[in-house]
Amino acid sequence: MNLLDKILDIIYPQFCGICGKGKSTFLCKKCEEKLKKEAIWGNDKYEDKYFENHFYTFKYDGMVRNLLLNYKFNERPYLCKSFVNFLNKYQKMYLQFDFYDIIIPVPISKKRLNLRGYNQSLLIAKDLAKELNAKIMNDILIKQKNNKPQSELNKISREQNVKDAYKLFNKDKIINKKILLIDDIYTTGSTVNECSKILKQADASKIDIYTLAKD
Repeated sequence: MNLLDKILDIIYPQFCGICGKGKSTFLCKKCEEKLKKEAIWGNDKYEDKYFENHFYTFKYDGMVRNLLLNYKFNERPYLCKSFVNFLNKYQKMYLQFDFYDIIIPVPISKKRLNLRGYNQSLLIAKDLAKELNAKIMNDILIKQKNNKPQSELNKISREQNVKDAYKLFNKDKIINKKILLIDDIYTTGSTVNECSKILKQADASKIDIYTLAKD
């Protein structure tokens, strides 16, 4: 258990991360039922991207949108546990996944990491790696530019914004490997496609994407 997990267990040991009530492991029955109604268990296939499949659990609207905004921007890292506990209980997403050698989270810049205190995609990736019995690697992709937040840009600007934003390290670790790339939200796909491009050009054999939600 890493330091952040220990802190979360101390601060939020028995409360639902969503409503703050009930004795549960980050997810009470009432909020679990709400998430169940929102879940769509999506799988989109692509032939014009550097990745093959995009798996996602929710549409990015309503309750889920508010939760993800709080998770990402309002210092609520414990919401990751609420989402992952939901995924673990219903398992529908895992049944669609391939076998993966490596799980890689989409990185954030050092500046943003220092401001936020955590990488929201890394927290998701760590929990999924345990369930999928895959190795998580956080030293493959590095974000070398603190560019504008994608949420502030249109589709064309997003594609330009992420160009050359990421750098590859330890290429030898991903040659001929099946990779699951993790991010929190999929909007235009510019970020995950740019990351997938770098991985594919480094001879990864297959890349799939998982995000909690799709816009």
